[in-house]
Amino acid sequence: MNENKGSEIKRSSKAEQILSQINSKTKLGDLRKIAKDIKKDHELAMELWATEEFMPRLLAILIMDKKLLSEDVLNRLDKDMQIHAFDERNNLLDWLLANQLTKDKKTIALMESWENSPSALQRRAFWYYQARLRWTGQTPPANSADLISTIEANITQEEPEVQWAMNFTAGWIGVYDEKNRARCIKLGEKTGLYKDEIVSKGCTPSYLPEFIRIEVNKRQK
Repeated sequence: MNENKGSEIKRSSKAEQILSQINSKTKLGDLRKIAKDIKKDHELAMELWATEEFMPRLLAILIMDKKLLSEDVLNRLDKDMQIHAFDERNNLLDWLLANQLTKDKKTIALMESWENSPSALQRRAFWYYQARLRWTGQTPPANSADLISTIEANITQEEPEVQWAMNFTAGWIGVYDEKNRARCIKLGEKTGLYKDEIVSKGCTPSYLPEFIRIEVNKRQK
């Protein structure tokens, strides 16, 4: 981060007032409450984003105007996220996807074009969105077999953040698409990805054979 940014950037009193409400104890629910009061304010969002800090950037995402999220703007946000640690930048991307990118046909179309993007975060968005289409209970799209073929061919060579999203997509295809279920389980057995993952009680492991078995059983009860 730029140590001199405080002297270089003059923030509005509104931004300063909002930033004074955010500290190390702030939770996501607190950010949502603040955002509910602000509603939509893209200019303020950009001020908060310019702080380069994780929590203000999460809040910024909530109050952005989705109609102003052009391809150029999203590319810039993607570049800006690269300063964050691995988990933070993935969380920022996933938060952006859930709260903004899925809310507008234009940004959905952009996500659907990111399968082969040079940006790992954009590729993650493509795959996470494909998973989301399935786990949110919508009728699964007809491209499941094609997606599995791509995952089979590429998952072991992908960046970790993309690999997880591809695996997640294969998991939900296996849950909701019975005719492709065995193929998804076999994929997990072959790659062995996340087989040794330790998860908290009540959480579903990412290892495909276990993920699919557990989630299918939940839906059969």
